[in-house]
Amino acid sequence: MGFLDLFIVALMPTLDLLLITAIGLFLATERINLLGANARPYLNNLVFYVFTPSNLFSKLADMITLESLVTLWFMPVNVLLTFIIGSALAWILIKITRAPQHLQSLIIGSCASGNLGTLLLIILPAVCDEDNSPFGDSSVCSTDGEAYAALSMALGEVFLWTYVYAIMRLSANKATKEIDTNDSTIQDITSEETPYSEICTEALLPSRGCPTSEEYTDQVEVPSTGCEGKAKVSFLEKSKLHLKKLYGYINLKKLFAPATISAIIAFTVGIVSPIRKLLIGDDAPLRAIYSSVSLIGEAAIPCMTLLIGGNLLRGLKRSEVGPLIVLGIIAIRYIISPLLGIVIVKAANHFGMLGSDSLYQFTLMLQYALPPAMTVGTISQLLKTGESECSVIMLWTYVVASFSLTIWSTFFMWLVA
Repeated sequence: MGFLDLFIVALMPTLDLLLITAIGLFLATERINLLGANARPYLNNLVFYVFTPSNLFSKLADMITLESLVTLWFMPVNVLLTFIIGSALAWILIKITRAPQHLQSLIIGSCASGNLGTLLLIILPAVCDEDNSPFGDSSVCSTDGEAYAALSMALGEVFLWTYVYAIMRLSANKATKEIDTNDSTIQDITSEETPYSEICTEALLPSRGCPTSEEYTDQVEVPSTGCEGKAKVSFLEKSKLHLKKLYGYINLKKLFAPATISAIIAFTVGIVSPIRKLLIGDDAPLRAIYSSVSLIGEAAIPCMTLLIGGNLLRGLKRSEVGPLIVLGIIAIRYIISPLLGIVIVKAANHFGMLGSDSLYQFTLMLQYALPPAMTVGTISQLLKTGESECSVIMLWTYVVASFSLTIWSTFFMWLVA
């Protein structure tokens, strides 16, 4: 199969994604306003609570068995590596660009987390359905591809709300403390510049609630730590303290989001044979439940893609983030990370960790070349830091993704086919 044929196969799903995203962008404009600022939260809630969990359940429950778990054991490792590599490269980018503190959490989130669910659910089945697909029978390929994408989405959700959320919250809290320190410094300078006569006047006014000398002593009194505070702490104790601190930033409520709960239920149904026989199969007595959930889940992909287009509209109206930071994130997501992904997947295949499924290897490589997860925007809104800058980053990274995904998909197929 020629390189040009592979390029056309890879181009088709990207064009589908671009067209649906453009429709979402058009529907979100002020003139149309069908997917405006008021409508998007309702559709987003439907996607978050209904469509995505249903889609995950239908894909995972049908495909996951004990045998497939043994075969796919490397995917959780691969997804974790994408997050670790991305966050390490983000730290280097922060040092090079000297990004302000309030943007550092956003840079880390954008570099560490890829869109492991939505785009894979679009790209993999579309590649399989092409006539010249290098992955064999289209029906088998499409079923396997949807299952790989669903497992990737489930893993991505877990790592997003544990690893990325914890790091972004830690960085956001540092930014908040820095702002509070600056504000207190400004207040101290202002109070120093206040004339003595005004201070005396304020001290005579009981309505000001100025503390007495005893109250002031209570406020500034700091308990002494003693000599034991100066003792050296062992490396193990320091590690435990850091882990406890990091664990405190993990939002367990967000970790057990509907998609995560759906994935857990799907794993249970897929692995436990009696439950599987009740729900899945032509002779299953409760197959109507499974087919209904599957039917609802079909709405997930188009709705998520429309929302991507609608959310990108904010990026057209704001440009507060520096171009050097945007270019750095693009370089990490679309140049450095995919190259490292090729090395990792090829090394794993060389040592016999992946098996002979070329679609599986293609999926693992593609996980390194995806644009940032849209959930990063949700986390930024929760932490109230870098919200407008997030829209700009998402806009340009997804515009570039329309070209880079096509090129990398073509190259990955050429490597594994």
